Amino acid sequence: MASTLEKFIHSLDFRALPRVLQIQSGFYCQGSVCGMFGNECSLSTEEVIKVVGFKINKLVASICEDNKGSQFSAKVELPLNFPGLYKVVADKTPYFSIEEIARKVSIGPTRFGQPCFYSTTDIKLANFTIKHDEQITFNSVEEVHGTMVVNCVVVRNNWSHSFTLPFSQKGEFYECEDDQMYTLKEIAEWKISKSRNRIVKLSNTLHLWNSSSPLPENFDGCLNLMPVYEVEVVLKYQKNIVHILSDLDVEVKDVTDCYDINSFLQPLSLEDIFERTSKEFPMVAEIMEGPSGSKKPYKLLSTGKEIVIYKKYQAARVLASEMRSDSSKRRYLIPMNYKGKFKRSPREFPTAYDLVIARSEKEYLHVVATKAFVSPHEELFSVSVGDQFLVQQCQSSEVLYEGRKKLIDVLACEQILSDSYKKVLLPMYMEGGFVEVIHDKKQYHLSEICKEFNLPFNVKVSVRDLSIEKDVLAAVPGLQFEEEITDSYLLISSANSPVESWEIPVHRLNMLVHLLSKDVQTAVPPVTRTTVEEISEEEYCMLRIYENLTLPPPPRPPKKPT
Repeated sequence: MASTLEKFIHSLDFRALPRVLQIQSGFYCQGSVCGMFGNECSLSTEEVIKVVGFKINKLVASICEDNKGSQFSAKVELPLNFPGLYKVVADKTPYFSIEEIARKVSIGPTRFGQPCFYSTTDIKLANFTIKHDEQITFNSVEEVHGTMVVNCVVVRNNWSHSFTLPFSQKGEFYECEDDQMYTLKEIAEWKISKSRNRIVKLSNTLHLWNSSSPLPENFDGCLNLMPVYEVEVVLKYQKNIVHILSDLDVEVKDVTDCYDINSFLQPLSLEDIFERTSKEFPMVAEIMEGPSGSKKPYKLLSTGKEIVIYKKYQAARVLASEMRSDSSKRRYLIPMNYKGKFKRSPREFPTAYDLVIARSEKEYLHVVATKAFVSPHEELFSVSVGDQFLVQQCQSSEVLYEGRKKLIDVLACEQILSDSYKKVLLPMYMEGGFVEVIHDKKQYHLSEICKEFNLPFNVKVSVRDLSIEKDVLAAVPGLQFEEEITDSYLLISSANSPVESWEIPVHRLNMLVHLLSKDVQTAVPPVTRTTVEEISEEEYCMLRIYENLTLPPPPRPPKKPT
């Protein structure tokens, strides 16, 4: 049965890819596709194409200014980076099975991918009953003993109850109200269900848009968002990926079940390669679509190049940030084989509580006060700017508070005087300012720092890595090592001149390859070059989110008595 390309893509489950489509009507030769993506594309009747991927490219928004979401009038196009924060309006159209929810709604490992629904009737499980109108959080999808299920959570009396719901579970399910704020990009990636539009309420306009805004002046109404997808297709007997928009005026028919899909080249992402078994490595591949970027080794990963992929593995990296006061910090992932050396740099501590966290059993923490503090208790010390302390330990102490003795947490220190030391107590809630005094002049390799000290840790490069043509870290005046993370990598080299190999990140490098039936000359990779990876602010935030998902929250700092 034929349908428009737009309708087909809107209803297509990403897990059903790839799909082979036959063009039923329409001819497309020039215009926006060539201009936007640099690919000239003609789609004529009865031509066969293979859809290998799609993602939201932009949003078409119908404007409703009555703030009720009932009457929508003018339509405007909004790019995904259009500024503002938006509140999602709960969808009033029900879902009739758990499978329908799993197929149409994005369910993933972050808070964005944990949608909430309620059932209009009670759901009786083996040892648990979900009450009607009770909020159910959908956390993940998995296969259990051959049955697809959704892992769910219900919270009752501050107690979480975990259970699974099979895809076969029928009912009438409605989306719960969501009080979170999202950017348009987050809504496009996580909050627009397949075959459905999404109504949002503009909550906070960020005045960052340089050109004239497509929205009415002082607009505070609702928007009905319809996604326009960028579709990745492979034309028969061609190697390159062609990008077209889903609103292209053509009709298509799904002929996957009656067509030899192997007659097309099979594009594979780095995630697809990583999912292969270790026995399948090494392998030779040709790049069908290279990543953007001009830095080594990425500028060598251009379309048409052949590479050898030797192995897949998890590798440790240190997440580091440039030390500067403004928001334009540069972020880096530093491999453990970095051959440069570092010297310690002073850390800054805004409160006495931060001193407790930073202190080490190996050495005393020596700090200088940069902000005065007057203690409200005679038993505790008042700090002046320039006072120096050796931080010792956390303990409890009695203070006189409103005529009564009270036990509070304090920080025991030694004040450094000109010719002696004085034992003093600082309140843990003290809001002051301290700068570390560094006595250690030793130069450290990265692995030594991770082994001997707690992160975060401030450093600067004292000896650059001579194996790197241009060591970007050497020019940075100061770095803060924030945490050690583990990430997925592939080890690759050029197939034609394998003089060196590189580690490329699986989840941060967008490229497509297809495998070649060629033998690898040697299974032993050449020397691996050190690559310090500079990452974007968005990639930095996602790394911190994923790395800290399983970590318990830090303890709350003590509050100042009122």
